[in-house]
Amino acid sequence: MPRLHLFFFAALLLTTAPASAGLFNDDEARQQIQQLEARLVASEAALAKLDAAYKQQTGALLDLQMSLDALSTELRKLRGENEELSHNLLDAERRQKDFYIDLDGRLRRFEAVDVATADKAGGSKNKSDDPVTENRALEAAFGFYRAERYQNAVDAFQQFLITYPQSVHIANIRYWMGNAYFVLKDYKSSLESYQNLVEKFDGHPKIAEALLNIADCQELLNNKEAARLTLKQVTAKFPNSEASAKARKHLSTLK
Repeated sequence: MPRLHLFFFAALLLTTAPASAGLFNDDEARQQIQQLEARLVASEAALAKLDAAYKQQTGALLDLQMSLDALSTELRKLRGENEELSHNLLDAERRQKDFYIDLDGRLRRFEAVDVATADKAGGSKNKSDDPVTENRALEAAFGFYRAERYQNAVDAFQQFLITYPQSVHIANIRYWMGNAYFVLKDYKSSLESYQNLVEKFDGHPKIAEALLNIADCQELLNNKEAARLTLKQVTAKFPNSEASAKARKHLSTLK
């Protein structure tokens, strides 16, 4: 090859080499840019997913907070109702305790009334043909009551009513049978026994106490309006009595 041609070929190599190198560097830069753009797109997609998840979690948290607020309100309401029920229960227990404190004393006092009533009724047509047996049945029934065997007392009282329907002790039997039912928490039967006494033996010395006990039964049977009426009946019928004072006090606490 002529020397002139060799010179031109060498010059061409020298001029084309930097251009090739520049072209290689541009392609590599483009690849890097494309890779960065792909990573940017992936990052934006991941960020969008995170944002959607955050919004979803935020909504769930708001719903949860609203539910917690509603539950907190309901809990405060239930606590208030529970405090009111506890207060009413304490009042009922206090009245029941007061009732039982002097129960034995009243029993003995009313038994004395029974004896006096029986003496006055001696020889009348209502007197049992077998007073000895009748008195034994009566003593047995009250014996169960004193021993706090209230179900046995109820059974004995019921049998006495069947065996001696004309006995002078019927009114007192009704009263103490009502008490026995009350202790057994059979308030419906207790109410019926007291009401039988009030309806059939008007003027009996136990009427005022029976009315107070009727009001207790009515309240415990969730009939507070009837309990109010019964207590007002006590205050109207026995205005200056101990029973009337108890009725007024009970009315002041009856809600």
